[in-house]
Amino acid sequence: MSRAESDGMIEAEHGRGPRSGSGSGLAAGDAPPETIVAIPLRHPWRILIAIVLVLGLAVFVLDAAQRPDYGWPEVGKYIFDRRISQAAWVTLSLTIYSMIGAIVIGLVLAIMRLSPNPVLKNIAWLYIWIFRGTPVYVQLVFWGLVSLIYPVFTLGIPFMDPWVTIPNGIFTNLFITAVIGLGLNEAAYMSEIVRAGLLSVDRGQEEAATALALSWGQTMRFVVVPQAMKIIIPPTGNEVISMLKTTSLVAAIPLSIDLYGVSRGISAVTFTPVPLLIVASLWYLLFTSVLMVGQHFIEKRFSRGTGRADLGRRSPTSDTAQAAGPAAAPGAVLPGEPGAPLGNDFGGKG
Repeated sequence: MSRAESDGMIEAEHGRGPRSGSGSGLAAGDAPPETIVAIPLRHPWRILIAIVLVLGLAVFVLDAAQRPDYGWPEVGKYIFDRRISQAAWVTLSLTIYSMIGAIVIGLVLAIMRLSPNPVLKNIAWLYIWIFRGTPVYVQLVFWGLVSLIYPVFTLGIPFMDPWVTIPNGIFTNLFITAVIGLGLNEAAYMSEIVRAGLLSVDRGQEEAATALALSWGQTMRFVVVPQAMKIIIPPTGNEVISMLKTTSLVAAIPLSIDLYGVSRGISAVTFTPVPLLIVASLWYLLFTSVLMVGQHFIEKRFSRGTGRADLGRRSPTSDTAQAAGPAAAPGAVLPGEPGAPLGNDFGGKG
């Protein structure tokens, strides 16, 4: 090849434009591709159903506001009555004490169910079988009769004179009887919740903690329980709310100083059952709303690090930057250009 031909090839090479990244760049004079306009999918039935539901709710509210049988003046009169507020505090106390006892007993039962000892495992299973298999109302009626069945507690050898005789003063207190009855029933459900939470943690976590010379208590405190709480908290919050409403059944003992019992007693005197039922329902709704808010924040606290707490919190700016990709960065080198890494990403991986 002569020197003149070589110089001509070099000049032609320098006259070429830059190569496109993918090899499919637009030639000079070609029109740009048309922009695709995405049309949202219409949902006429969804809108129709929403309109029907809203109209039905509005009609019910307007009808209830004008109907005298609801007794709205009596509702405003008794909503902050001192007897009602004291009864609401009794209901809240029953819920708190019963749930504390249920959580403690349920934790013990869950450990017994997971124990390799067959005696402990079978006793825990028998307890759960009895208390989950019988209605709570029947159990409360039974606990109300315990003071008649066992007027005294004795300790000694059968068929001989007792060594110690203790009067049954516990079950004569109806409030304590209600707490015992509700707590023992709820413990059967809490044991299964705790057991499910502990079993949700992978066995390798305990083995790794043992390899790090952690004791059983340290393993449960720092490794197992924090991970199990994500499973235990949501159903436990539901059980607390359910317990709050179950306290209305303590009339079976019979205990009548709770919220439902007092409202029913007032309605029996004033002959206004519907307004007093609305008053009791409003107090129950207040307590359940507060408990639901607390449950939300507790779940959020124990969901940190799992990816669930940050779901839906991505900012539009980060989404835009991610959609823009590397081309949005100033001075970025596109794939296929001179100096770009090989492969299908900017890390050079093929």
